[in-house]
Amino acid sequence: MPIIKSAKKRAKQSLVRQARNYNVRTAVRKSMRSVMDAVKAGDKAEAEKMMSTAYKQIDLATKKNVLQKNTAARRKSLLARSVATVVAKKKAEK
Repeated sequence: MPIIKSAKKRAKQSLVRQARNYNVRTAVRKSMRSVMDAVKAGDKAEAEKMMSTAYKQIDLATKKNVLQKNTAARRKSLLARSVATVVAKKKAEK
């Protein structure tokens, strides 16, 4: 436990920031999962619709410094590649 007054304050601030970051990180994960679920189901239209909300969540997390810039770019790239494979699967089946 912190003894110095400023250390106590920093501990409190850390808990508040941790909770805030948790909510942002959870929103990113949920939006990414919804895109991946749509990709697994083979629903391209739904995946593209969800991808825009996932991009928005990722960008927001990056702006709030919850995610680093390169991490955000990598995740967005992963989503785009996943949605692109849905198109390839549909063409391959026909």
